[in-house]
Amino acid sequence: MGKSTACLFGAIVILWCCISHVTSDASDHRYNKGDSVPFYANKVGPFHNPSETYRYFDLPFCSPDKVKEKKEDLGEVLNGDRLVVAPYELDFQIDREPQSICKKTLTVNEVAKFRHAVLKDYFYQMYYDDLPIWGFLGKFDSEDKDDPTGVRVHLFKHVHFEILYNKDRIIDVFIRNDPRAVVDLTQNREVNVDFTYSAKWIETDTPFEKRLEKYSQTSSLSHNLEIHWFSVINSCVTVLLLTGFLAIILMRVLKNDFVKFTPDEEAVDDQEESGWKYIHGDVFRYPRFKSWFAAALGTGTQLFTLAIFIFMLALVGVFYPYNRGSLFTALVIIYALTSGIAGYYAASFYYMVEGKNWVKILVLTGSLFSGPLFFTFCFLNTVALAYNTTAALPFGTIVVIFLIWTLVTSPLLVLGGIAGKNSQTGFQAPCRTNKYPREIPQLPWYRTTLSQMAMAGFLPFSAIYIELYYIFASVWGHQIYTIYSILFIVFIILLIVTAFVTVALTYFQLATEDHEWWWRSFLCGGSTGLFIYGYCLYYYFARSDMSGFMQTSFFFGYMACICYGFFLMLGTVGFRAALIFVRHIYHSIKCE
Repeated sequence: MGKSTACLFGAIVILWCCISHVTSDASDHRYNKGDSVPFYANKVGPFHNPSETYRYFDLPFCSPDKVKEKKEDLGEVLNGDRLVVAPYELDFQIDREPQSICKKTLTVNEVAKFRHAVLKDYFYQMYYDDLPIWGFLGKFDSEDKDDPTGVRVHLFKHVHFEILYNKDRIIDVFIRNDPRAVVDLTQNREVNVDFTYSAKWIETDTPFEKRLEKYSQTSSLSHNLEIHWFSVINSCVTVLLLTGFLAIILMRVLKNDFVKFTPDEEAVDDQEESGWKYIHGDVFRYPRFKSWFAAALGTGTQLFTLAIFIFMLALVGVFYPYNRGSLFTALVIIYALTSGIAGYYAASFYYMVEGKNWVKILVLTGSLFSGPLFFTFCFLNTVALAYNTTAALPFGTIVVIFLIWTLVTSPLLVLGGIAGKNSQTGFQAPCRTNKYPREIPQLPWYRTTLSQMAMAGFLPFSAIYIELYYIFASVWGHQIYTIYSILFIVFIILLIVTAFVTVALTYFQLATEDHEWWWRSFLCGGSTGLFIYGYCLYYYFARSDMSGFMQTSFFFGYMACICYGFFLMLGTVGFRAALIFVRHIYHSIKCE
């Protein structure tokens, strides 16, 4: 396994170098006066529905006879970017007076398209020298945009660009719309429009290295930082209180238990056993459905490794603001490369608990997370195709992902499984397991699995819920999140709280002479994922303005997959912590 680990680490290092190179600021260009600057139009869509985006020229803008598309990488396509050459000429340091792009007569159908877009708060996104630009299509004069009566809809027909430069480099770019340069689209009739634009170049002292700081500074403003640090302090207090509670309760209880269960030799035969010591012959009995359990542990370990490497890349600055598709590229590649970890841990644990069918365990491990994700993608991609949005993946991209899964993910999964099978050792149980399982006594309702899951998930969720809002606002909105160091601290706190809560509930379960703790510890550890999905409902209906079948499907569909991933990852953390605890306490007593 040492060589396998070294090879995996080397592969990840190479991946890091590749991603850092590919996603580095490719726009580190120097220009001379009059040089052409790369200018791309990306997509348009409703401001409040981030997944519902369309190609720029799906709206009847002035388009050339032949639209030139930019060659995009995998991450950009997964992100829904569809870049085409913009219909503007903005050469370096060349001011432009109002200049016509084209004059066209909008048909009744085209007027209806623009009117619908304005009423739905459509905005467009462009990239000039890899700097993002946004602008709205128009404005309307009524407060109730859903009531067409009395609404006056206007389309902006003039765009003014203000471009900041420092010597031979571009620093920033802004779009200004003239509220007087509009065309009325209120009525269903043909309209003549002269689309125009202008440009003004302004020199600035801002160095090129700081041109992206304004995007990262939005999440680093003083009032935002105070909230983030309050979240961290809240989480730390939760950890300290929980740690103190567990230390006091468990140490006192366990100390009494150890005294009780290790009396003088003469008194051993006369004392009746009770509590967790009473079930020492059953506590290490292998769980039911152990192939599913091993697959869940292997997949959870892979997702945990994936999260750690994503944090590493984020902390070294790979995912800087508007680095198109870098996160999706990293997720796909790292998930593929870490599939060997899932195969190794699943197979080694499966054979450790005396499993026999290693092919079955690899099939389960390979499909436990990717299977639901695949079916969710098929449904949502069909919805995106029906809406003709950029969220629909092209056939070529689907083929690329399939080849990655076939040529990288599956072989590494099999190799990891073979390594885990060959390195398997017997399960190290400090107590011998009885031949027949002991009957579990009747338990009150608050000690059932669902009740303990509710208790186990609440505390870890309470430690992250403040930071969770900013993550949602970034992923499903237009806020920028760059404070990865704070997010990493919150993630570590989440792991600690999950481990501590699972250990406490496992002890209380064993104390009631319930020895079926394997699945219970996994379910309790992963229950935070269910709380996160519950937060999705609150965020969608109370904190966002998302609407429509497509956006609703994308939000709840992909968030279900993400929360399921958290369930597997945190369930693995909870079980590993509980296993260490159970082994420790039963090592500390004399088992007959």
